[in-house]
Amino acid sequence: MTLKEAGLTIDSNDRVIWQFARSNQMLLLTANRNAKGKDSLEQTIREEGDSISLPVITIGSLDRLVEREYREQCSARLADIVLFIENYVGVSRLFIP
Repeated sequence: MTLKEAGLTIDSNDRVIWQFARSNQMLLLTANRNAKGKDSLEQTIREEGDSISLPVITIGSLDRLVEREYREQCSARLADIVLFIENYVGVSRLFIP
C-alpha cells in the first residue's frame, strides 16, 4: 500500500506513518531514515514501540536496488520475515539484507 492509498500525504511525518501502520497491523518497509527530530522514525519507535509492535523493515542501501543480486537478497530476506513474522514481533527494526 502506498501513502496515497492509505490516505496519507507524501509529507506526512514518520510518526504519523508509523502510527498508521501499527494501528492497521501492517509492516512498514522504508529506506534508511535519520533519527533527527521528535517525529523521526527512530524516535517514534523508541517512544511507542512495544512487545506487540511489528518491526520496521529498512532497506540498507536503496541505491543498490538497481543491482539484481541485491534485490534478490532483499526479496529473500523480506519473504523470510513475512513467513516467520511471529519471530519478529516486538523487534523494533530489521535491516535487509
